[in-house]
Amino acid sequence: MKAAVYRMTGSARDVLTVENVDRPEPGPGEVLVRVHASGVNPTDFKTRAGATPRPIDEFQVPNQDGAGVIEAVGEGVDPARAGQRVWVWFAAFNRRWGTAAEYTVVPSRQAVELPGNASFELGASLGVPAMTAHRALFADGPVEGKTVLVAGGAGAVGHFAIELARHAGARVVTTVSGEEKADLARQAGADLVVNYKDKDAIDQVRAFAPQADRIVEVALGANLELDLAVSGPRTSVVTYAADGTDPVIPVRACMGANVNLRFMLLYGVPDENLDQAVTDITGALRSSALTELPAHRFSLDDAAAAHEAVENGAVGKVVITP
Repeated sequence: MKAAVYRMTGSARDVLTVENVDRPEPGPGEVLVRVHASGVNPTDFKTRAGATPRPIDEFQVPNQDGAGVIEAVGEGVDPARAGQRVWVWFAAFNRRWGTAAEYTVVPSRQAVELPGNASFELGASLGVPAMTAHRALFADGPVEGKTVLVAGGAGAVGHFAIELARHAGARVVTTVSGEEKADLARQAGADLVVNYKDKDAIDQVRAFAPQADRIVEVALGANLELDLAVSGPRTSVVTYAADGTDPVIPVRACMGANVNLRFMLLYGVPDENLDQAVTDITGALRSSALTELPAHRFSLDDAAAAHEAVENGAVGKVVITP
């Protein structure tokens, strides 16, 4: 089969090549998926670049997320799963076979039935972003009737955080950096969209909701002043990214707000919480509550360019189509 692979970490152009490799076969409890779409996330290029290094077993096929059709099943898996449309998550986590290939092999649990109303590209957009959004929203309980602030509502995590929060019955305000991103956040269903560069950004958020119940945070250092301004004893600020300089935490201000700061990395979330995320996300898909971001499509031969697009901050979703 054709696959994008790397044997050492480094820049996409230096280490990522497209080769013919032996097609994997599903072992006990596994399924073989013919990949129709492979989503590219920051976690994928960071691992490939060596920022979050993991051992490489001869070679690594990148990309955690994807969607396709189950072609074969291993021992212990219901044979009726063959032919099922699925979305795939954590394909490359402690495994060689990521989704940037014509086929991938994953544990059956990590190939989730994709409802017929959802495209392969939407399925390939879920995984890391939607499951991160789910954990950030619900780690501290339900959000029905509550106010959620989503930082970076035009990013993949922010997009699904808005949609999952609305689907769960929350009011949503989001911050973005420009009009193009504001349009995307409105399309996702945000009740209020605020440009965080506005001098009165805090006042705009406070006018909508003096206190947020849940804050989904992509840039804690840059946004902590705004977060604390709309925080109180019932607020949880959940941060899922660590780009740039580590923030200095203003302890007294956090104490004064009685705020709860939660830090999360999806790869360490307990299995039962991951399984609940999968269940809730698939339910939202069936209800047509989740939508696609604008797609930037690349062929498998252009896998390096796809990784570079994500590194360069492409607005929307980068998808490789084997």
